Amino acid sequence: MTSVAHIINPVKVKENSDLFFAQPITFQSLIRAKNQSENAAKFQLLTTQFEEDKSIIPAEFQILSNLEKSILDVNPQLKNRKLPLIKDILDKINEIEKPDFVIFTNMDIAVMPFFYDAIFEYLKKGHDALVINRRRIPSVYSSIEDLPLMYAQLGKSHPGFDCFVIKTELLEKFILENICVGISFLEAALVHNIFSFAENPLLIPDAHLTFHLGMDVLVPRNNDFYKHNRKEFFEKIYPQLKPHFDLKKFPYGALPLPKRAIKWMLNPSIFTKNYLNLEGQNIFQKIKANLDEIRWRILQK
Repeated sequence: MTSVAHIINPVKVKENSDLFFAQPITFQSLIRAKNQSENAAKFQLLTTQFEEDKSIIPAEFQILSNLEKSILDVNPQLKNRKLPLIKDILDKINEIEKPDFVIFTNMDIAVMPFFYDAIFEYLKKGHDALVINRRRIPSVYSSIEDLPLMYAQLGKSHPGFDCFVIKTELLEKFILENICVGISFLEAALVHNIFSFAENPLLIPDAHLTFHLGMDVLVPRNNDFYKHNRKEFFEKIYPQLKPHFDLKKFPYGALPLPKRAIKWMLNPSIFTKNYLNLEGQNIFQKIKANLDEIRWRILQK
């Protein structure tokens, strides 16, 4: 029986934060999805947090031990925002009986009532990792009483990645360095690890499974936290992952070359330079295979 643990990282925020309204909606959507799931006995709702954030967590969640370190501890140049490291969050899974799969979502990502049952159906097909893109809905809703109306909103697609389902044994291979949550390049770090180490990953770009309040696509990037995550990814993570890259496993890898190139270059979480390198390797491998075939045919004559 496949077991799944969904871990999130709640944070106590002030009323002027978008999370002040979004987070209770996220909590309630996860609880309702579990209560309505045919697979409820197979998964757990978990949190890990800083000590000062525990008071906001609903009773339906199993609270794992507190986080002890933040981005401020690993980069003294950063100030004010005590953001946790994604590797520390995922490591908390070791405090429970190890599940087969781990789900991680950001705290502004709510789920549809059938979310967990859909996850189990995808996993039955043999996928060892899923990356699910959210839907964007208007930010006119602000309370859990509005959830039925939010469910009814089809919304619009979003190109970024913010819901990850990962086979637990893969986490031991992940290279995450000091990437912090809540900042761009978190999604790039996770998705590049997934498509490097998973054998049968699946990108789900446009399903109605998760949603986010607000229609924005790109967030502000002119800040020191963004620069930190970007540097961690390109200077530490990317060079170590590069030998594991395989064009066929990356998003859009199965599409015809022109369409694949357009989608890759338009997606802000996948990088054109990376694509060009992979495409070059792919073309070289095809040319080599054709030349080898000519050699073998000559030898057979």
